[in-house]
Amino acid sequence: MRLQKEIFLKIVVTEFMEAAAIERLRAKADITYDPQLVNDLPRMLGEAAKCDAIIVRNRTQVRGELLASLKRCKVVGRLGVGLDNVDVDGCKKQGIRVIPAIGANANSVAEYVIATAMLLLRGSYTSTAKVAAGCWPRDALSHGRELAGKRLGLLGFGSIGQLTARLATAMGMSVSAFDPALTDDDTIFTELGVIPSDLEGLLAESDVVSLHMPLVDSTRNLFNEDRIKAMKPGAVLINTARGGIVDEPAIAAALRNGRLGGVALDVFAQEPLTVAPHFQDCPNLILTPHTAGLTIESNQRVGNLIAEKILEALE
Repeated sequence: MRLQKEIFLKIVVTEFMEAAAIERLRAKADITYDPQLVNDLPRMLGEAAKCDAIIVRNRTQVRGELLASLKRCKVVGRLGVGLDNVDVDGCKKQGIRVIPAIGANANSVAEYVIATAMLLLRGSYTSTAKVAAGCWPRDALSHGRELAGKRLGLLGFGSIGQLTARLATAMGMSVSAFDPALTDDDTIFTELGVIPSDLEGLLAESDVVSLHMPLVDSTRNLFNEDRIKAMKPGAVLINTARGGIVDEPAIAAALRNGRLGGVALDVFAQEPLTVAPHFQDCPNLILTPHTAGLTIESNQRVGNLIAEKILEALE
């Protein structure tokens, strides 16, 4: 009788991961999978101490106590792109490789940006309750703006920003981008028909500004009251990057006084967002719970990519 090969690898998954990807991992390793494990620190630390790989989303903080517990871990898989919840330098010192899902959720985020830009510019999609109640606010909602012909300004021009530019161009927008990691003569600008810009010029000229940058010291509270005043009057701001980049009360104030024409925030300085009085009854505001990159399709792509890369790293 052939004995089943013993599995020695152990992988811990602390947050939601798509089922097919979990099964792909389970075929090669012992899996501890609990989407709520992130909420049970003592148990998570215990499981982490025994793992060869740990897979996280954005809530699990791979630093401090958790990082110290990863005694035998060889790789951290990040079910997303941003790494502000991972101490990358600390992982490197412990010989732990960090693998983000670069590009796998880019289409979902890009579609979110275009969709919310259209919603906020047009302004006609909040009338369902009134129309159903017998009101007819046609005159009040007849002054929306079209996406075509507007300027989209991208702050950050990596894979997500580039795909957003492609979609925006297809919708008839012109696009400019600012990214300190790129020079103005980088071929990607010419390839996509995007205008390289400095920060001040981009803010002054863009009808829609979309953030695609990491949260680091230089970007923390980048969009404060002064930066908002530098934007084109009536512009729309969309943040799918990191919450700490914008000053949330300043954003709300700019909506109330009409300086901004609309705001969509998918990320917040504190997540989950607690009760935020400054956002209550705020006009032309869309708040979503860090879901811009989450769709059925992107969950599959992200999960499959990380499963593949984790198994490769453990071979």
